[in-house]
Amino acid sequence: MNKIISFEEAVAKVKDGMTIMIGGFLTVGTANKIVDGIVESNVKNLTIVCNDTAFADKGLGKLIANKQVDKVITSYIGANTASIEQMNNGELIVEFSPQGTLAERVRAGGAGLGGVLTPTGLGTVVAEGKDIITVDGKEFILEKPLRADVSLIGASMSDTHGNLTYRGTSQNFNPLMATAADIVIVEAQQMVEAGSLKPEEIKTPHIFVDFIVNN
Repeated sequence: MNKIISFEEAVAKVKDGMTIMIGGFLTVGTANKIVDGIVESNVKNLTIVCNDTAFADKGLGKLIANKQVDKVITSYIGANTASIEQMNNGELIVEFSPQGTLAERVRAGGAGLGGVLTPTGLGTVVAEGKDIITVDGKEFILEKPLRADVSLIGASMSDTHGNLTYRGTSQNFNPLMATAADIVIVEAQQMVEAGSLKPEEIKTPHIFVDFIVNN
């Protein structure tokens, strides 16, 4: 199966009302060109799962600034003035999830688990409305798994089969999010032939990847 598609084809797979996972940490490791294409497409009513909402003028933050996002599940919005303003005005639903908890919820979604138990957030607003489970006399919050319709992954390198590597901190949430969506689209900075990557270099195996865009 040929997984290589154009930017236009990648952007067209994102539809109104979808839940989208977007890898990255303040635009590092984000599929920024695909995100820019989605901004121009004007799809709307999106739910975004992300580590942070980047900046109002960079990365996935542009989607929020353009008011294409109804809800965001994230650990941090402080660098994006549009996120803060829209949340305070009641225009954007923000579900805060501590960073480690967010990562575990995505991992649980990818692994088919029913959730994760964590003490993080007990006694705070993080626990409001959530089930509290007692194990061996200790209380834990039941955090439910996260999955998406589409995951957008920013890879440093992909081979033509979709095996992925990441340089430095660009790995961040990408390997987890590549396991937790119905469709996984990769924006690769560099493309190489299948068999070029050493097995120990591969952080996301090709079995998780549906489509590749060569940056």
